[in-house]
Amino acid sequence: MDVVLLRGAARTGRPHPAVAAEYAANAVAALQRARATGACVEVVPSDDDGRIDVEALRELLDERVRLVSVVHAPTNGGLVNPVREVADAAHAVGALVLLDACQSVGQLPVSVPELDVDALSGTGRKWVRGPRGTGFLYVRPRLIADLEPAMIDLHSATWTSPDTYELAPDASRFEMWETDVAARLGLGVAIDYLLDLGIDAVAEAIGYRAAHIRDGLERIPSVTVHDRGAPLNGIVSFTVDGIEPTAVRDALAAQSITVTVSSRSSTLLDMSQRRLEAVVRASPHYFVSPADVDRFLVAVRSLT
Repeated sequence: MDVVLLRGAARTGRPHPAVAAEYAANAVAALQRARATGACVEVVPSDDDGRIDVEALRELLDERVRLVSVVHAPTNGGLVNPVREVADAAHAVGALVLLDACQSVGQLPVSVPELDVDALSGTGRKWVRGPRGTGFLYVRPRLIADLEPAMIDLHSATWTSPDTYELAPDASRFEMWETDVAARLGLGVAIDYLLDLGIDAVAEAIGYRAAHIRDGLERIPSVTVHDRGAPLNGIVSFTVDGIEPTAVRDALAAQSITVTVSSRSSTLLDMSQRRLEAVVRASPHYFVSPADVDRFLVAVRSLT
């Protein structure tokens, strides 16, 4: 299973599609919307590599499908979904495509025109290296006038009479008056820094480091690498036999090596299907040196 399809409310036809790699925050939002409107959420099967099965998606798509929600790169591994193929299939039946690019922006080249998605969300705190609590949303300009945010205030709308209001005509209708201005400035600086480095150069550096880590981990008998698909991104997921992922994380932290743990609840469909409760996640950015990678591999081997 791989993508989440959201279809229209029952009174108008069928549901919308989603992926097994779907992130928990997206899934619960889709389920809440379905509960409120009578829409239906469906999951699109994955192929043998864990990516969205585009042929299976085409079989599910029809004129009743309103939205296809796609995770570009999931939170729990190195998978990269075939976004453009999904977008082409969805647009053929008039459905919109929402791309979660939170784990791909900053580590992979991401181009809205090339991917042809209708909306794209990103975060500042991951590969972009901006402040936590910041993010951004792209919406295809011609669609903005047809979309009303779930929440509005005096920034996103104007109170025009005692019982009327007008939404902002541009993307500011998705923003709120109260914001962390300093954090938003920090996000802008982080994006400028990334662009100055060059995303292609950053992507190449991350890919090299992630490949080095995967190769090294696969040489350790008691370690299992759980990344699937091709090509792979910079997130490396693994487990160590007989040691809980949280214990691996803490043991590495004691050696000043930072990894995180991705639990089953974050990508419930995918990890339930693979019978994984949690995985250790290493995400080497461009500033991680080859010596750092070697030290990391020695540290993991010492745990076994």
